[in-house]
Amino acid sequence: MKTIGLIGGMSWESSAVYYRLINQGMRARLGGARSARSLMLSVDFDEIEKLQHDGDWQTLTGLMIKAATDLQRGGADFIVICTNTMHRMADEVSASVSIPLLHIADAAADRIKADGIGRVGLLGTAFTMEQAFYKGRLRERHGLQVLIPKEADRKTVHDVIYRELITGRVEEASRRAYRDVITRLVDEGAEAIILGCTEIMLLVGPEDSAVPLYDTTAIHAQAAVDMALA
Repeated sequence: MKTIGLIGGMSWESSAVYYRLINQGMRARLGGARSARSLMLSVDFDEIEKLQHDGDWQTLTGLMIKAATDLQRGGADFIVICTNTMHRMADEVSASVSIPLLHIADAAADRIKADGIGRVGLLGTAFTMEQAFYKGRLRERHGLQVLIPKEADRKTVHDVIYRELITGRVEEASRRAYRDVITRLVDEGAEAIILGCTEIMLLVGPEDSAVPLYDTTAIHAQAAVDMALA
């Protein structure tokens, strides 16, 4: 079994779900009292959030590189960044270590394509929805058509993540707002919705959408189990 190196804390609520899902997946695969060999380096998300909103991606990249190199020195066999947004610097992080990085968008795209879906809606932070690092990878590497919400809906989705979900708050009004955003994406032709922020699964589930939801937290965690046992 390979040792999984997890960069967590962004936020710790979703990192805790990663840890649980990875260990549940390992037990399901191997039986008995089996669990995953893993290391987690958990950052202080208050610092990360401020740098994100200041647009200081250079400093953020340095922090992610340090986390990855520390995990490699600690014995990790591959890296899992437990957040979608911080895959903005995935290429730089991957280049900084000699072990593989398991990209969350690749894991999601592989599952979506296996299900025969080609046109998806994307929910996430404003950074993930608006910048090219994520939706561009889905389009260029995987041939998926990617729809994002209109500007007002993007603001709603982003604000709920940063004002509520990262602090563990789950509000019914926000669930209704997300349902409306999903409905509008489906009306535009989305065949499925990517929950492209690892906290969104705290708020919405299959019952909130007329089309399949792809929970990147669960998909990434399962891909980590697969890679650890490959």
